[in-house]
Amino acid sequence: MSRIGKQPIEVPAGVKVEVLDGTIKVEGPKGKLARALHPSIKVEVQGNQVLVTRPNDEGSVRSLHGLTRSLINNMVLGVTKGYERGLHIEGVGYRAAVAGKKLNLTLGYSHPVEFNIPDGITIAVEAQTELLVSGVDKELVGQVAANIRFLRKPEPYRGKGIRYKDEVIRRKAGKTATTGAK
Repeated sequence: MSRIGKQPIEVPAGVKVEVLDGTIKVEGPKGKLARALHPSIKVEVQGNQVLVTRPNDEGSVRSLHGLTRSLINNMVLGVTKGYERGLHIEGVGYRAAVAGKKLNLTLGYSHPVEFNIPDGITIAVEAQTELLVSGVDKELVGQVAANIRFLRKPEPYRGKGIRYKDEVIRRKAGKTATTGAK
């Protein structure tokens, strides 16, 4: 039995969970989420708990058991607390600003970069070099943060670029650091 899959999911007050026609819908104070369920996994709501069960012990079904439970738990946490991911921009002249549904970035290219903010995501510019990506869908928050980071990945020589707040960039020594001078 899956250690994670067999644990019940506690549904806090103010959150409504319903399962119908192969989809699960979670609604809470921060928003609504829906996800299609795999047909071989059974999800049922009992009082203020959600239980995830599997019909047999096949390898593919076993792997979906814990995954489905984790995804549903992330949905419940998302509609109650929400998720956020911090980004830091490092570099001379590098900055960010939000204008409506667009994130305007100056990243050392010959042109400014515009990033369209998807629905369900809010981006706050705390300082010109500090971004906070937040939303109710953990997957979407992580993907948007990764897409922004991809616009100018951090480089190892000077550390310039966009990195996660908790990310540590391993710095490399440049050509001048060699000790084999004649």
